[in-house]
Amino acid sequence: MKSPAHRTRDIERHAGYLKREHCTPPPPRTGSDTMWFIRDSCGIVCGIITWLLVFYAEFVVVFVMLLPAKNVAYSLFNGVLFNGLAFLALASHAKAMCTDPGAVPKGNATKEFIESLQLKPGQVVYKCPKCCSIKPDRAHHCSVCKRCIKKMDHHCPWVNNCVGENNQKYFVLFTMYIALISFHALFMAAFHFVFCFEEDWAKCSNFSPPATVILLILLCFEGLLFLIFTAVMFGTQVHSICTDETGIEQLKKEERRWAKKSKWMNMKVVFGHPFSIAWLSPFATPDHGKADVYQYIV
Repeated sequence: MKSPAHRTRDIERHAGYLKREHCTPPPPRTGSDTMWFIRDSCGIVCGIITWLLVFYAEFVVVFVMLLPAKNVAYSLFNGVLFNGLAFLALASHAKAMCTDPGAVPKGNATKEFIESLQLKPGQVVYKCPKCCSIKPDRAHHCSVCKRCIKKMDHHCPWVNNCVGENNQKYFVLFTMYIALISFHALFMAAFHFVFCFEEDWAKCSNFSPPATVILLILLCFEGLLFLIFTAVMFGTQVHSICTDETGIEQLKKEERRWAKKSKWMNMKVVFGHPFSIAWLSPFATPDHGKADVYQYIV
């Protein structure tokens, strides 16, 4: 007897049963089909908030802490480092948000298409009744994206997208760079507090002392909160990649039907083959090369 998790994961039907009129069609998409963007109000608001928080941190770091500093080398080094990491964080966020996470073509679960696959006797085809799609192994339906997503880990409102096969690299980079700029901002804020306590508060900032304290406290609160959240998320994602098991598969305790690979090979599947500096770039599309994305136990 199958567990409830397996019953909800896939619904097996006869080839002629599932037709387009039996499914709820996904909402219309505007623009070109090459542009991936989820029209979810909650996700859009969360994405805008993410960018505004990064811009706030930029403002405090540059105009409150670095520009008034007397040491030019200190200001230049930390300014370049922080702004560079912030740029990579926002670029990773944009890529994670606007990259197709691995959506299965919708509306192909018809009798004619299934017959064209020339399946072997006894071979099982899974179909999703919600988006009229043939469901590959390790794919799950997202109620927000209205699509089945290959190797779907979870839907993240902060990037307004699912984290799946094609954009997991960018999501991992986003969490990593946000954690780094949060730690960097906390370090500079602590140093600035010490400097201002030793010097005259009126001379250590272009703003009034009360405004400076409030801006720094808010930055520390934001930095600490996002450092904890993104560091935990980064660690969770790396563990999921190394074990080759998505968050949904772990949650539903699904039976493992794919071959076990080494942790290093699993990293190459997500970030590209072979290892290079491109692993850290949100502008480099992963080249799987010899890293086989799907290896199943026969």
